[in-house]
Amino acid sequence: MVAISPVAHKLLSYVPFLLVLIDLRYEGVNGGKDGGVENHLEMGKKLLAAGQLADALSHFHAAVDGDPKNYMAYYRRATVYLAMGKSKSALPDLSKVIELKPDFTSARLQRGNLLLKHGKLDEAESDFKKVLKSNPSSREEQEAQSQLKKSDEIQRLVAQAQSDFNHRDYGSAASHLEIIIDTCVWDADSREMRAECFIQLGEMGKAISDLKAASKLKSDNTQAFYKLSTIYYNLGDHEMSLNEVRECLKLDPDHKQCFSHYKQVKKLNKQIQAAEELIQQQKYGDAVSKYESVMKTEPNVPQFILNAKERMCHCLSKDQQTAEAISVCSEVLKADPQNVNALKDRAEAYLQDDQYDEAIKDFESAKEHSENDRQIKEGLERAQRLLKQSQKRDYYKILGVKRTAQKKEILKAYRKLAQQWHPDNFQDEEEKKKAEKKFIDIAQAKEVLTDPEMRSKFDQGEDPMDPESQQGGGHHHHHFHGGWENFQGFNPFGSGPFNFKFNFN
Repeated sequence: MVAISPVAHKLLSYVPFLLVLIDLRYEGVNGGKDGGVENHLEMGKKLLAAGQLADALSHFHAAVDGDPKNYMAYYRRATVYLAMGKSKSALPDLSKVIELKPDFTSARLQRGNLLLKHGKLDEAESDFKKVLKSNPSSREEQEAQSQLKKSDEIQRLVAQAQSDFNHRDYGSAASHLEIIIDTCVWDADSREMRAECFIQLGEMGKAISDLKAASKLKSDNTQAFYKLSTIYYNLGDHEMSLNEVRECLKLDPDHKQCFSHYKQVKKLNKQIQAAEELIQQQKYGDAVSKYESVMKTEPNVPQFILNAKERMCHCLSKDQQTAEAISVCSEVLKADPQNVNALKDRAEAYLQDDQYDEAIKDFESAKEHSENDRQIKEGLERAQRLLKQSQKRDYYKILGVKRTAQKKEILKAYRKLAQQWHPDNFQDEEEKKKAEKKFIDIAQAKEVLTDPEMRSKFDQGEDPMDPESQQGGGHHHHHFHGGWENFQGFNPFGSGPFNFKFNFN
């Protein structure tokens, strides 16, 4: 006995099914025995049973074309449409069946059910009543009675919802509409009314999903697209707003509301894209002025103002415009205290300003709202290191330069201070000792800040001159730790215009 792999076994189990299909396909190609309507109906039935809906549909199309008076052909085609979820196409076929064969109860019952789902309550009721008069089977009678009861109940709820809506009791109207839509799933009008309730209640996410459904249920639904576009616009989502208003204009290029809205969204969209491109190119100053014009284009939608300020806060922080950054980021956080981007950017600005405690606070609260953000984790660790470092030696402070200082400024500050604190300038023993310590600090500061690798370590919160803060131990800079004597033979002014004589007594 040959062992068969599970996969092969699964394939073999499909073989009979595949043979039937090949058989069916083959008959289909040959048009079967007589190529007639009966054959198409038979083929369609088999394909429908095998779940081959599209192929079944084409056989039923052929049957309907072959005999436009054959009510079974329409009935079967309606069944396929329903299986495909195309209820709109099923309705006219069922109506045709009933026209050709008025006593076909199950077709009428199905049509009633479809009409009910589409929210056409009067027509549905009339179908259910006719089923009850037409000598139905007991199962059909039961179904027709319960559906009739349901549509009566829905009629009552529709009137109730309408009245609540007119009295501006949107919460109550929405809960009636929920029960209605549960039954009338394809009723665009109920969805639109509920969307309006949600808009009034400020539940925009729910309004959007009802309007999206309504735009699919009703063809040419320009109003739904217009509303969707304005909701997205008021939420500050210019891209989605533009998509939806374009859908409206595809249906009706001359739609007045959509066209004027489109011009506004398009202008705003263009400015925001331009600003974002400037940020990509690190042209932060230009991006800030571009976002200022975004706020002029749309001064009335708070969300766009907030989004623009959030991006300006980012640009100013990146551009090391520290004071402005802190001020704009704070405005954003006043309106939206959990805005993670603004918290991160303000934290960075606080770091530039040596406000380590404030930076740590911002990173910590950003972390609460976004736990897995690596940037926040690294920022927080960096801020904690810098705080610790600030309590030790800060080479920038020693030289009195900004963290952003260029090498030229650093050397200039260093020369001035080295001249001022040279130990030879002091006679008093105490003062000389103090000057020596200060002089060593100044020389170390210069060494660290003019060496790109050491400076970058220091900026990350690690002191390259302190063996304890070195991961992996200290290295070649220990010669400073012995104090003033170690300077013999080392001229801290070698890079400058000064040449001091060292007098060691």
